Order: sequence, then C-alpha cells, then structure tokens
Amino acid sequence: MHVKDTLNLGKTKFKMRGNLPVKEVERQKAWEDNNVYQLRQKINEGKPTFILHDGPPYANGDIHMGHALNKISKDFIVRYKSMSGYRAPYVPGWDTHGLPIEQQLTKMGYDRKKMSTTEFRQLCRKYALEQVDRQREEFKRLGVAGEWDNPYLTLKPEFEAQEIRVFGEMAKKGLIYKGKKPVFWSWSSESAMAEAEVEYHDVTSPSAFYGEKVVDGKGILDNEVTYLVVWTTTPWTIPASEGITVDANFDYSVVKHDEDERQFVIATELVSEAAEKFGWKDIQTVKTLKGSQLDRVLCQHPFYPERKLVTMLGNFVTLEAGTGLVHTAPGFGMDDWQVGMKYGLDVLVPVDDKGFMTAEAGKDFEGVFYDDANQIALDKLKEQNLLLDYMPYEHSYPFDWRTKKPVIFRATPQWFASVDKIKDEILGAIDDVEFFPGWGKRRLYNMIKDRGDWVISRQRVWGVPLPIFYGEDGEAIITPETINHVADLFEQYGSDVWFDREAKDLLPDNFKSDHSPNGKFTKETDIMDVWFDSGSSHQGVLAERDNLDYPADLYLEGSDQYRGWFNSSLITSVAFSGKAPYKKLLSQGFTLDSQGHKMSKSLGNTIAPAEVIKRMGAEIIRLWVSSVDSSADVRVSMDAFAKISDSYKKLRNTLRYLLANTSDFDPKTNAVADDDLESADKFMLIKLNDFISEVEADYEKFDFLNIYKKLMNFVITDLSAFYLDFAKDLLYIDSVDSQTRRSMQTVFYKVLVSLVKLLTPILPHTTEEIWEFLDESEAFVQLSEMPEPTHLSNEETVKSNWEQFMKLRGHVLKVLEEARDQKLIGKSLDASLTIYASEGTKRLFDELDTDVRQILMVSELNVKNLDEAPADAENFNNEISLTVKPAPGDVCDRCRLTKTDVGQDPDYPHFCERCAAIVRADFPETAKDGFEE
Repeated sequence: MHVKDTLNLGKTKFKMRGNLPVKEVERQKAWEDNNVYQLRQKINEGKPTFILHDGPPYANGDIHMGHALNKISKDFIVRYKSMSGYRAPYVPGWDTHGLPIEQQLTKMGYDRKKMSTTEFRQLCRKYALEQVDRQREEFKRLGVAGEWDNPYLTLKPEFEAQEIRVFGEMAKKGLIYKGKKPVFWSWSSESAMAEAEVEYHDVTSPSAFYGEKVVDGKGILDNEVTYLVVWTTTPWTIPASEGITVDANFDYSVVKHDEDERQFVIATELVSEAAEKFGWKDIQTVKTLKGSQLDRVLCQHPFYPERKLVTMLGNFVTLEAGTGLVHTAPGFGMDDWQVGMKYGLDVLVPVDDKGFMTAEAGKDFEGVFYDDANQIALDKLKEQNLLLDYMPYEHSYPFDWRTKKPVIFRATPQWFASVDKIKDEILGAIDDVEFFPGWGKRRLYNMIKDRGDWVISRQRVWGVPLPIFYGEDGEAIITPETINHVADLFEQYGSDVWFDREAKDLLPDNFKSDHSPNGKFTKETDIMDVWFDSGSSHQGVLAERDNLDYPADLYLEGSDQYRGWFNSSLITSVAFSGKAPYKKLLSQGFTLDSQGHKMSKSLGNTIAPAEVIKRMGAEIIRLWVSSVDSSADVRVSMDAFAKISDSYKKLRNTLRYLLANTSDFDPKTNAVADDDLESADKFMLIKLNDFISEVEADYEKFDFLNIYKKLMNFVITDLSAFYLDFAKDLLYIDSVDSQTRRSMQTVFYKVLVSLVKLLTPILPHTTEEIWEFLDESEAFVQLSEMPEPTHLSNEETVKSNWEQFMKLRGHVLKVLEEARDQKLIGKSLDASLTIYASEGTKRLFDELDTDVRQILMVSELNVKNLDEAPADAENFNNEISLTVKPAPGDVCDRCRLTKTDVGQDPDYPHFCERCAAIVRADFPETAKDGFEE
C-alpha cells in the first residue's frame, strides 16, 4: 500500500468496506482537512479554462431530488474537466431576494407594515443566510466539490452593484422605460410578475355571450334593433369594457329569428353554432358584412349609459370559439391594450392591488373580490335581457407559482426592459450557442421570438431597488452619473442604503436637473424582478471574479429555465455586451414520482435526498444520476435506488477483486511491457483503451447515461463474464512471478487505475477509498489526471483475431450450457470439449497464441478437423462443430480441473502435475512433508 504520511487523515484508518452513510462523512472531512479542492485548483493553474456557471437555487427550505440531480450533474462535469487538462473552478450561488422569503417571515409572525423597511429587510437577510447555510451543508453532503466558503449570493454588495451597472447599461441604450399596460398581476402577492413567474393550470370560467346595442351603425346597421353579440370568459372585466374587436377579413351576418324583434351580428361561420347554443329557431339572415365595414361602429355599454363602446379591427380574434366579436378591456389584457392604444382608448383598471373592485366599477361592484364579480355581471346582463347564454368554459389559466393562486392581467404603471428593440440581436446570439439536447435551441428561440417586453419592477421591499429618481415635475431621472453613483454606494454599503437615506443623499454631490429647479428629488420605491437579479450574474459573478471567465462555457439547469434563468441571462447579456452569457447550454427534465406526478410535500410523494443518504449513502444518488436520461423528466422511487444499489455493489465488488489480485503486484518492478503481454491480456488492454476513449468522449458530450451503460457493460460483460472469469486459473494457480501471472496483473492494475479515475467524477467517495491502496504518486485520486488510451504495435491484428474468437466462444458457451441442462456436466470445468474446426479456425487458434482451453474454462480440449465431426456434433456456420462429454480423471484440489495426472507426484497426491511442479518450485520445503493449502 502506498504510504501517504504527509496527509492529515485523522485517526480513522479507511478500509475497503461499505457503510457508505458513515464512511462518506469521514471521507469528506479528509477532503476538507487536506484542502483537496484548493489543491486541484493549484495543479490546474495555467491550463485552459472551463467555466460551468451555477444557476442559483432559491434560498428557502431543504433541497429536493431536482436539486440533487442538478448539482451532482454539475459535479460530474467539473470533476471530469478538472482531471482532463482544464482549470475548472466551481462557484456555487444562491438566489436570496424575493417574495417567498417575505412570505416566510409573515408566516413566522412578522408584520412588515409594523416595522421599518430596513428592519424587515434585515430579517429577510438573516433568514436567507440561514437557508444558504442549511442548503450548503446538504449540497456538500452529496459530495459536490466547489468554493463553498466563497459562494456568490445575490444579496452581496458587489453583486448588487454589478446588477445596477447592467441596468444602467440597458438604460443608456434606451431599453428601460415606464409604461401603463397589462402585466401579470398577483393579487395574492400584491405585485407584478414576469412571464417566468407564472405557471398554467386548467380552470373552469363562466363563459358569457351577450348583446351590446348599436347606437351608431355608421349607416350599415339599424340603430334601433341591432346588437353585436360578444363573448367573454371574464365577465368581471365588463365594467372596464371600452370596445369590441372584430377581424377585418371575417364575414359577419346580421341575423334574426321569429321569437325576437332584435337583430344580432355574429361571425357568419359561427351563426349555426351560436343559434344552437341560444336556442334560436327559424334563423333569417338580414345581410352579410365584412369585418372591415364594422370599423368604429358604436355600441352602448350594458351597465353605464354614458359610456360608448367602439368597434375595432384586431388580429387576435378567432373563429375557434365564441362569436367572432370580442369584448375588449384595455386595462385587463395585452391584446386588448394594443388595439385600444391604436384607437386611442382610455385604460380603465377598476380593480385594486388585492383584487377587489374599486368605486370606478360602480356601486354594484365596489368592494367585491374580482372573482365574485362574475356573478354580479351575469345578473345585471340578465336583468337587461342582454345575456344570450352562459356556460362553464375549461381553459388554461396563469397562476402565481409561489402562492399557487390565479393571477389577473392588470394595467399598472411598471418599469419595463424592452425585448422588442434588441430581439434580432438576441435571436442572433442563440445561433452561437451549442445546445444539449439539440431541441433546446428551437425552444429558446421561440420563447424569445414570442416574448413581449419584460416587466422588471416589483411592489415589494426584499430585493435590489430600482435606481431611479424623480424630479419635481414627476419625470424619471436615469443617467450614467446617477447610476454609477448608486452602484458605487451599493458596492460599499449594500442596497439597504437606498432605504436608509433620503433621495438627495443618494445622488452625486451637487447634482442638478432641469426636472427639479428647487433641487428636490424623490426615489423609486419598487424593487427589481428577481430574474433580473440572477440574470445579471454573468456580470455579478463571471466578469467580477478573477478566476472565472465571461461568457461561461456552460449553463446547466432544468428545462423550466428556458423561460427563466436561461432567458433572463440571455436578454441582459446581449443588452449589456451583445453576446450570449454561455457558449453551451444543457437542460434537464423534472424529477417526478414513480407514477409520473410532480413531487410535492402537500401530496406526500416526495423522496428527500437526505432520506436516501441516511439509508444508502450519497454514492447511490450519484450513481442514480448517471443512470437516468435526464434530458427528459425522470421518475424517482426507492425501488429505483434499491436497483442502483445492486449496480453499485457489482461495481464495488469488481474493484475489490481487481485490488485483491494486485496486492502483491508492484507496478514499478513487476509490470510487463505492453508488447510483451500475453495475447489475452493484450486483448483486454485494447478493450480497456477503447473503453477509456468512449467514456471520455461521452463526458465531453455530457452523456452520463451512456457512460453508465458502457461502464456496467465493461464491468459485467468484458471483465466479470470473460476476463476475470478465466483469470483465476492464472492468478491463483501459476507461479507467483510467472510471466503469465505478472502479465495479467499488469492489465489488472491498469484496468483498476483507469476505472478508478474514470469513476471519480461519479463516485468520488468510493474511488478515493480504493486510491489509498494503490501505488500511485498523487495523494488523492482527485489530484490525478484522466487516463490516456495507449496503442499496441500489432493492435489491429490482435483485436481482429480476438473478436473472431469471441464469436466462437459464444457458440462454446451455448453448447456447455446445454450440457449442463442435460446433467451431462455440472460446471464447465467438468467438461471435455472437442472442437472440430475449419482450417481458418485452426489458423485463428494458432495466431491467438494463447491457451484456448484455459480461456474456455474446460478441463480438456481437443481440436480436430471439421470433416471429422460426428453426426451428433452441433455445427455453427461450417466453421466449428462441437461435442461435450465429462472430462476423464480426478479433480485437482488446487486448480479444480479434472485431470488424468492427479496424484502422479507422490509428494502431492491430490495435485495434478502442473500444480505439483508449481508448488515444489515456489515452496520447496513442502516436498518433504507434503503440502496442504
């Protein structure tokens, strides 16, 4: 065993044994005590860099299986790169601002409105840092290596300062503006939300069809009896209705029926369907119009006589449902807002921050929660005989992903970052990125292509303030001078300074503005969207830290981040510097339960990493991560971990076998040169080198599943079922220093060292344990380099011959299995095998230059001409015919072969001649008194 006296391994002596939950903790302490991560960074100084930038998890609660999948996958990559010629530091990070932390403090009994903003923010900071410490220990317990003592946090002053500078650069380019237009509004959070913060669920809404009386038909519609039939799934927005939208190219029919004197306008294609809904019979078409002819027709608002509704032409009307005429409220929908702006409409928003109707909605609605206002609106339509039909309507609707409550579209004054102005640049930057899997490119491209401007303001307090001042005339002041000054203040004091000081104390000395002739200023009270926080990390972390590079080589996160961090990082990076923040982008699916359902505490179907670690160890989770197709959603169950535990045992036992059979092997003095190896050993070395090349190629492609498959195939098929199977006849039987034994041990040792190195990114605790028993110079396997494949001078010939032989071996194994089934033999060593071989096969045996009997693991082998094969021999492709019978003789107690020469040496009556000669040579003193093993 290699002695590493300089290491601080503590008092624990590591042994090659299991008990992972305990041993892993001891192993991790040894890494920490000996600064192994730092030593690896020191070794890699001056090498090419590979930077995997950590997408920050949110600092709240224990980690879940999705976290484990993410962090372990990153660890695979960083460890591999660090051992394969790259300087690959890993800086973990945390997202520490935002609503969930405010909500947690509220649940803990703190009332934000009864304390100062600074006091509440200090509590938020304290809570966030506690959560960081908690999650940090859980990530470290997974065996993830990194700069855990110096992570990046979005609440750190240096990060906040860089975020402000990103904002300032975007403002300088004219990408920041304030507007009043509909955004996702969470009444449960009392704040605006970005698209990335909503999730969609199926809901049932009251779908209403009602008539709006024409008061100015522009000469084409009868003002006395005509009604436009509109459709809405949000009757509560009718108090904010200001128009009706139609499609210019659709055909519309004016229809009537015998039971009503009124005439109704409906899209021609939908008349029959609508009439059936409404129970109309004997439909008569009065006239047909193009949608363009309805432009600016005026109708009476159903609730407010003084308000006239204008008919407008828009491109969002469909014929898939409804009537082809859409109730339009510019304050409650982006399509409505856009067409309303085109026609110069007001933007009415009669709903407050908490979702309650305001006085602007009228006395029947004032103080009513918006969802309850649906019924009031329907009742009022009925009273006026305007409601033609209503029914439940199932559709997908946005929800606040934090509170799990539905959101509304609501126009409020907000700050926006323009995406439209730089959309072509952003889409162009995507072309420079390599995606894993490849479909990710199209997904991100489409999300950016369809994305509207980004609402970046939030009506909360725990976050980075928007660095905006207002003059006495109400104009916003965002200049390079003010932005840089605020950034410098944040870098020195942190963003709390914004809330601690008056506006005049946050501005540069002697600052003047035409908007404030008296020198009085106010400051913005909104904070930045947390996606702007994390989306600025390319400057706050990559560009800020000396040991990192911008852009990063790789971002790796869940597939939900195409609309989250991947998205916001791309926008801010292109806006800031004109390029994507990542060269490669790798996405993973979600972790689901065994039934394919999303895991959640409320459903009781979660499996916590801590639970698996306690029972089985972190290595089992790590091996599991390598075994799943993470490009799609991944199912998690304890049964899956139990199966992986079996695979782990196979790996571990194989490594133990290799280690045990090289315990007397010194690679410095006992190793055999590659070209002098025995034929079978050369073949195994070639297989090993192919395996090394393929696995390292898969590491480069981040294809961990392929690595797992090849690893298990190499261990189970190439090693256990072939090489290690016949190895016993050499390792245990041949003379200790024989050429054949040392040749095989040479390959055993190379296989062992190579496997340990290749497995280190995946199973670092296990490989480090083995490394202590190997005669290698590096103190820790993590400080070694990945193995490099070598090549033999006659490699192609050896490989070709052995691959042909392996096909023939398959035929032999089949015949031996049949003989066992027929009780002709017990095990293969009981067999006498006769091979009737073609001339080509006999030449192959000669060229193999090996003991074919030994490889086939039979006690006796006879090779004869193919034409001598008896009729009952089993023939395979006219290359060989095979017969099996029990081997003659007795079983040698030492080699377990059935031999006819057992007992011929009187000093060793239970040994065959081969074993007797080996024992006499290795242990001459036993010849006198006899020998017992």
